[in-house]
Amino acid sequence: MKTTRLALAAVFALGAAPAIAADAEAGAKAFNQCQTCHVVVNPAGETLAGRNAKTGPNLYGVVGRQAGTVEGFKYGDDLVAAGAKGLVWDEATFVAYVQDPSKFLKEYLGDSGAKGKMTFKVKKEADAANLYAFLVSLAPATN
Repeated sequence: MKTTRLALAAVFALGAAPAIAADAEAGAKAFNQCQTCHVVVNPAGETLAGRNAKTGPNLYGVVGRQAGTVEGFKYGDDLVAAGAKGLVWDEATFVAYVQDPSKFLKEYLGDSGAKGKMTFKVKKEADAANLYAFLVSLAPATN
């Protein structure tokens, strides 16, 4: 419960949840800018989006996942620390993070020296929200 409150406080500190209607189809197009570093591959080994990129982690199942926890991927220390502090990828946190990863981590961790390894920034909030909707459309089915 405390972790959830901390995460929500961080989200509200960064701004309210995106109020735009997200579009998964537009997100699929926006993913073209992500596929240089990221891929979406399901557990069966099927590539759902992207190429065989390995600079960034596989984004399959990112929705609802604790930050910095893809097995075998070497995350930056600050993203791992944010995950340990309770950061879970939901729409608000994902959208804020991809628009400026280092700024997000500085604010989330309360550490002006925090930085993300991801240097790319999604310029438009609508594109970031659409990317999230696209990743939701590829997410594993839940019961």
